[in-house]
Amino acid sequence: MDLALQEFAKRLFPLCESYILINQFVEARSQFKTGLVNHAFAAALRALLLDYQAMVAQLEHQFRLGRLSIQGLWFYCQPMMGSMQALSVVVKKAAANNCVGSAVLNLLQSQAKAMAGDHVVRSLLEKMSQSASTAYLGILERWLYEGVIDDPYGEFFITENKSLQKESLTQDYDAKFWQQRYSLKDDLPSFLANAAETILITGKYLNVMRECGHSIQIPVAEKSKLTSVGSNHLYLECIKSAYDFASGELLNLVKNKYDLMGKLHSIKHYLLLDQGDFLVHFMDTAKEELMKKPDEISVEKLQSLLDLALRSTAAVVDPCHEDLLCCVERTTLLKRLNTLKDFEISQSAPDSNDLEEPLSITGLETFSLNYKVQWPLSLVISRKALTKYQLIFRFLFHCKHVDRNLSGAWQVHQGLRKLDMQGTTVSVSSLLCRNMLKFINSLLHYLTFEVLEPNWHVMLSRLQTAKSIDEVIQYHDFFLDKCLRECLLLSPALLKKVEWLKLICLQYAAATQRLITSSLDTADTNMLSDDSSSIEKYKNLKLRTPSQMLRLAPENVTVFESVLKFEREFSSELHSLGPILSSGSRAEPYLTHLTQWILGVGKDHTSTCMVSGLVGITAWLMQGFR
Repeated sequence: MDLALQEFAKRLFPLCESYILINQFVEARSQFKTGLVNHAFAAALRALLLDYQAMVAQLEHQFRLGRLSIQGLWFYCQPMMGSMQALSVVVKKAAANNCVGSAVLNLLQSQAKAMAGDHVVRSLLEKMSQSASTAYLGILERWLYEGVIDDPYGEFFITENKSLQKESLTQDYDAKFWQQRYSLKDDLPSFLANAAETILITGKYLNVMRECGHSIQIPVAEKSKLTSVGSNHLYLECIKSAYDFASGELLNLVKNKYDLMGKLHSIKHYLLLDQGDFLVHFMDTAKEELMKKPDEISVEKLQSLLDLALRSTAAVVDPCHEDLLCCVERTTLLKRLNTLKDFEISQSAPDSNDLEEPLSITGLETFSLNYKVQWPLSLVISRKALTKYQLIFRFLFHCKHVDRNLSGAWQVHQGLRKLDMQGTTVSVSSLLCRNMLKFINSLLHYLTFEVLEPNWHVMLSRLQTAKSIDEVIQYHDFFLDKCLRECLLLSPALLKKVEWLKLICLQYAAATQRLITSSLDTADTNMLSDDSSSIEKYKNLKLRTPSQMLRLAPENVTVFESVLKFEREFSSELHSLGPILSSGSRAEPYLTHLTQWILGVGKDHTSTCMVSGLVGITAWLMQGFR
């Protein structure tokens, strides 16, 4: 062949090669398994090949008429040459990497950007990208406007984990339904990368409403249809409007139809002891059952007593009171906190020896309340959120129990005021009881008025301005975490100290009756008898001088020592709490309020210590007298 003809032929061969590659790609990618995007891309390529074949037919017609030369053939093929070569490069890369779905779209867009200098080729590649994305936008539109994933070939960038069910929210502490039922894949279309999270959330909101049986579809105007992803970014406006609509509808549904705020207020009444009249009634009637070991407690009996308490108090007007349930844990509060590994412990946890179970625990240490929550409120009040409420309740409940026992001991002391027992064991015990009561009341005041109430009102104000259910979940979780931290439940060192102080108070309250009876040197348990001879006998036992103290019976010295032992333990633990609170208040400002309330108990310790010193000296003299 003539060299000139050879040169023209070499220039034309790449066009033929590109046609063969594109044709093979179209045949291969028209199969069902390759996905909708490849189907649409192959259809667009097939349309281009029809134009190519039409050009070949026209050239053949010119050739048959004898009007076509080699130079003419090159001239007519040259406009198609650049487009076919550019497409052949795309199909080679797509075939080599086995691209499907968003990978095809990203490849077309990247090649279009690479051909920015050739306007014709770039326009062709952008047109191909638009054609290929049509099927993808159809899937996206169904998700955005109906909350349904219609993706038969797994090409969409959102995947559904059907093994995660909404019921897990009320059963599993670590339920990942809301975070992982629908999630993003790694292969995102580049043009949707910035809006992917919004798209995911929009469909999730619509899906929640569908799960509630609330049929809803976002009204779509003709101009709002996702038909293209051009440079005008109209599709982003469509996504934003769909998100706003879905978010508003779901929030109204949860707040109005399912009364989220009413449920939260009801939980506050019961689990945060906002209205404690039912608890007083319940603790009176269930005291005997709660003093048993956890394995011996009848939960059914506790539930019936709780229902009776709810029906007998102001709680009966609450329409949600029937959702309240009793439960009995198997471990103490400290041990339960140690099993929840997701909490951010603010201080190093105590040693494993410090967290060992007591030899004997009762229902008073393990009793808790539960609350029935239905879908979709379980999104906000999940099993994890309820567990946090229960931790706070258990702490408050035990503090109330300690307060009731100390109040009973205080009543015993008050009943002896008419006997003018100044200078005796009773007066020393009375001062100690008053300081213990002040401690537990200060702790309860801090927990309720310094922590729970202020944080609750902050949360309520935030919930009023929330724009989405995700914001509601965030504000609610923040409230619970902040309350747990400020209630010392995430500070093991402080909590252990407080628990030990409460234990000393309970032991003292339990021993009060015996101590006072022994100090009066009488076996008669009816210490408050109005019998005149008894009162005269008690008056004769007043200790006015150390010499009179020396004439006490030996068993009364033991009583003095017992009271002193309680006073020393309580005073020592309370004073050791001071440095911990002071050092922690630098990093945690809320501890400053706790320090002011609890350590204020120490102001009354001066008088107690003075009396204790006198009694200690007397006891020492008594031993010398023996």
